[in-house]
Amino acid sequence: MTQAQPLRVAFAGTPEFARAALEAIHAAGFPVVAVLTQPDRPAGRGMQLQASPVKQFAIEQGLGPLLQPRSLRRHGKYPEEAGAAVDTLADIAPDVMVVAAYGLILPAEVLDLPRHGCLNIHASLLPRWRGAAPIHRAIEAGDAETGITLMQMDEGLDTGAMLSREAVPIGPLDSTGTLHDTLAELGGRMIVDALRQLAAAQPLAATPQPEAGVTYAEKIAKDEAPLDLTRPAAALANQVRAFNPFPGATIQVGDTLIKCWQALPLAAATSLPHPPGTVLAADAAGVIIACGGGSALQVTELQKPGGRRQPAQQFLQGMPLPPGTRCQVPGTPG
Repeated sequence: MTQAQPLRVAFAGTPEFARAALEAIHAAGFPVVAVLTQPDRPAGRGMQLQASPVKQFAIEQGLGPLLQPRSLRRHGKYPEEAGAAVDTLADIAPDVMVVAAYGLILPAEVLDLPRHGCLNIHASLLPRWRGAAPIHRAIEAGDAETGITLMQMDEGLDTGAMLSREAVPIGPLDSTGTLHDTLAELGGRMIVDALRQLAAAQPLAATPQPEAGVTYAEKIAKDEAPLDLTRPAAALANQVRAFNPFPGATIQVGDTLIKCWQALPLAAATSLPHPPGTVLAADAAGVIIACGGGSALQVTELQKPGGRRQPAQQFLQGMPLPPGTRCQVPGTPG
């Protein structure tokens, strides 16, 4: 009996979420015959060019060839780069391509290259939260659960048929950072299971996404960081968790912009009404700020400009916020 040929995998991804999947595929013994990732970007205080986490792992493990085109569209803005990358992929002729948070659109020419097509690891329970920031938006919206969907890619934005889905509860203390790590590990396990199934000549069952329940997870913008303290505290606590570690939710006291990294909603601020944005208490337990609807937000970890993230007790030693301090709210002067 002849032994089946190993499944040859091309991989496309960029951030840590994608690196976790690539690590799992490599650890499972699948030959990674090509790696695509975004071009190096300036980052850090010195704004020096930095390789993506996927590129770093590919270099460490000697995976390749490593392709970093700015586009994969032959008739787009970078036709020479795109053509060279697509031609290289065609010459390699991978059996399957795995895509995880790559950041470039795959044209039909690329989607059709692998024998088993392109499989995407998406960090939501599709069709909810298609798009760029599914983990952030699920927490921000107060969803009770999220998960991983493996999808057979098509030319739409996360519209392909679902191959498998696995749910993960969103805990009251989960942030985008903690949930990201959980989902990244799950995505790695699920894609390895799918590749093993393909390697055993067992087809993956595909289920079209339902038309009902579609939502879009827009990319997170830095200008979303300020907390609107006229909103209920429960919504603001979700925003704090969703924007941890990026971009960090903020409040402003005078000219000082303070980042809020951990916060809990309190059902009732006090028996007496206080305008939203008023500091009600500030001690080792946290900074309590009046919010909309008579609620209050207890901020337990804060950071001032140029400083470190600190528990409330340490933060207040360097920047006291006595009761009555006013934080800026929309429609009021700074």
